[in-house]
Amino acid sequence: MFEIRGSFRDVDGWKRFRKLIKANSEKLAVEKLMSLIGSNHKVKRHLIKVEEIKKVGE
Repeated sequence: MFEIRGSFRDVDGWKRFRKLIKANSEKLAVEKLMSLIGSNHKVKRHLIKVEEIKKVGE
C-alpha cells in the first residue's frame, strides 16, 4: 500500500490530496491514482502533480 500526496487543478484552483492506494509497485500506484482522480474529477493527467509517494504497511 502506498500513500500519495499531491495536488490537482480544479475550476477553483489547485486542490491538495492524500490518497492510500493498494498496489504492488510505485508505478502501478501512480497509474491507479491518475485513473481515479481523472475519472472522479474530470482532470487531465498533466494537471495532476504527485509530490510524495510513501510505502505504508503491506
